[in-house]
Amino acid sequence: MQNITDYITAHRARFMEEWASLIRIPSVSCQPEHKSDMQRCAERWRDLLLSSGATHAEIMPSNGNPFVYAEYIQQHNAPTVLVYSHYDVMPVEPLDQWHSDPWEPSVRDGRLYARGADDDKGQAMIQAKAFEYLVKTGQMQCNVKFIFEGEEEIGSPSLEAFIEEHKELLKCDIILVSDTSMIGKDTPSITTGLRGLAYWQIEVDGPNRDLHSGHFGGAVKNPVNALCEMLAQVVDSQGRITIPHFYDDVLPIPDEERKMIAQIPFSEDNYKAAIAVDATFGEVGYSTLERNSCRPSFDICGIWGGYTGEGSKTVLPSKAFAKVSCRLVANQDHEQISRAFADYMQQLAPVGVRVKVTPMHGGQGYVCPIDLPAYKAAEKGFEIAFGKRPLAARRGGSIPIIADFERVLGVKTILMGFGLEQNAIHSPNESMDLEVWEKGIVAVSEFYKNIILFA
Repeated sequence: MQNITDYITAHRARFMEEWASLIRIPSVSCQPEHKSDMQRCAERWRDLLLSSGATHAEIMPSNGNPFVYAEYIQQHNAPTVLVYSHYDVMPVEPLDQWHSDPWEPSVRDGRLYARGADDDKGQAMIQAKAFEYLVKTGQMQCNVKFIFEGEEEIGSPSLEAFIEEHKELLKCDIILVSDTSMIGKDTPSITTGLRGLAYWQIEVDGPNRDLHSGHFGGAVKNPVNALCEMLAQVVDSQGRITIPHFYDDVLPIPDEERKMIAQIPFSEDNYKAAIAVDATFGEVGYSTLERNSCRPSFDICGIWGGYTGEGSKTVLPSKAFAKVSCRLVANQDHEQISRAFADYMQQLAPVGVRVKVTPMHGGQGYVCPIDLPAYKAAEKGFEIAFGKRPLAARRGGSIPIIADFERVLGVKTILMGFGLEQNAIHSPNESMDLEVWEKGIVAVSEFYKNIILFA
């Protein structure tokens, strides 16, 4: 039986050309002129999944771009893995900052450069080729389903309705996603948590018009002053968010995870120097890495009101506005937090102004227990491929679709991502480290072998 390394070597040229065939399709979901490219890319993925060993593949319509569904169902008593990915990519502008054509893959210094090289055509190919190896060599003991969408980069507006409608079709035991990153090439890691999000716009109304600050200042409540006073009370001197009952559902970080976080290579001084700040700030009792990934946060994203033009204008503004957000952690409900914040703003509002809080969007956080059998299988896969046990690492960003999968399908997701910070996803000169890409194929193939053992 051919081992995985020999298989990759024997088929490397074909793997690369198939990867390139996807990249050459400019599947930019946010630009209407690429609508036909979305269909072409979906069709290409259908064909590639069939040639990789899927027993069935089809393109399924949605309210937006089509979905690609494929399956390999052989053993009804075996675990079923659902592989999720997306085939849409970000725009390539500004073009003048690319060192090569973003739609024609270029290999330089052990990296493949192109839009989608990593996010997510490169990582999806890792999944497809690990699957191919196991099927073609008769080693696949799992049932596998694939669902690839074309709207992830615009917020997956069609996905939730699609999975609700096709719950039976997508029924599985675990979901596998390669759309995240590792701490470093020599520091493999598995993403075990993502923060949720709640976002609002606040409007504070005062007098019926802008007023002369000399005639009215000190006698009428200034809406900008009021807004600043209110927002200043949301976070206390210990870095704690003061919204009533905000922490009721926040779970503590398990000791084993805190130990793994402490092993992540990190320099506080370099972190501060990179963003030109003299000090970090956050919730007392937690490290910087814990604060920006495992704990909730509150931020004023924008604030405006009154006169901001050139020169001076002595005015007492009639209105003030702010956009604010909370990053939430697993078990916090973003809709509940949204209502609590709106109520809190009304409580803090001083006499003389009226406050309106408008929720804008939100999503649930996610955490994967590191004692989950499928996590153990992924951990073993990384260990075999990279030669060391991967660290469990939560991330500070949000991928709301992961929580949607858990809510609708009732199963957990394993985030086996192989991106690196230097891959520059969404930016000019996006790339993928080819050594990591091949190791990713090994890691995923070992995941499938070990999930049978750990199940």
